[in-house]
Amino acid sequence: MTRIIAPLIGLGFAFVLVLGLFGTITTASEPATAEHEFHLKPKPVALASNGIFGKFDRQQLQRGFQVYKEVCAACHSISLVAFRDLAALGYSEAEVKAIANQWTTEQPSVNPETGEAATRKNLPSDKFPHVYPNEVAARAANNNAIPPDLSLMTKARPDGAAYVHSLLTGYQQPSAELMKEFPNFATPEGLYFNPYFPTLNLAMPQPLVSDGQVTYADGTNATVDQMAKDVTAFLVWTAEPKLEARHTAGLASVVFLIIFIALTIGAYKSVWRNVKH
Repeated sequence: MTRIIAPLIGLGFAFVLVLGLFGTITTASEPATAEHEFHLKPKPVALASNGIFGKFDRQQLQRGFQVYKEVCAACHSISLVAFRDLAALGYSEAEVKAIANQWTTEQPSVNPETGEAATRKNLPSDKFPHVYPNEVAARAANNNAIPPDLSLMTKARPDGAAYVHSLLTGYQQPSAELMKEFPNFATPEGLYFNPYFPTLNLAMPQPLVSDGQVTYADGTNATVDQMAKDVTAFLVWTAEPKLEARHTAGLASVVFLIIFIALTIGAYKSVWRNVKH
């Protein structure tokens, strides 16, 4: 009797598993959406810091900081970066002090005489201050959207640098193909179409609108693509300022392991050379 029941129980379990799998597939087959069909994968961007041998281009980082300062800093903070960290970009101590002192947003403080809230000039030891005092102020100034902090943006988003560069250069009008397939698709008022953003519409207006928007001190031609690459390189640095040291340590470790393995093989052969197997 047991020999008959056991196979039946097994068949019952198999039947339940097949039903579960079929139900999962059916549930996963949802109607196609414009976001799914027309969301584009970021385009690769060539930066000096790419790859295991990558190193930062200091001139590009300074250009990227200039783009951030003149274009992005009005809305986006880099609150995890200190002013004195800019010395790693090639700025002198005097230049770092001047940048900190002249920065538009000052540090929150307290008036020692009245105890009321106040502000003070930035010091090189200070971190870049938040653009907005709180989330309510940020939403009020940005159509109810909160501009994200950019300190770790290239580490926080899939495809990192490629995503940032593609987003900055990807603003456009919805394509004819999209409107033909999804005639009811529309970009709501106050939002902007960008196929590299997951929902296709985002609250940030196009920040880099024309060539020459920034005048580079080193004379580099400031095209929209160049500015996007430069600020992307800068944000790669803010997210991982020790990237070069990590690459150097990694390569040194690999070389050490190769030498160690070679010495180990040599020692093994030397010790067992007279032993017959």
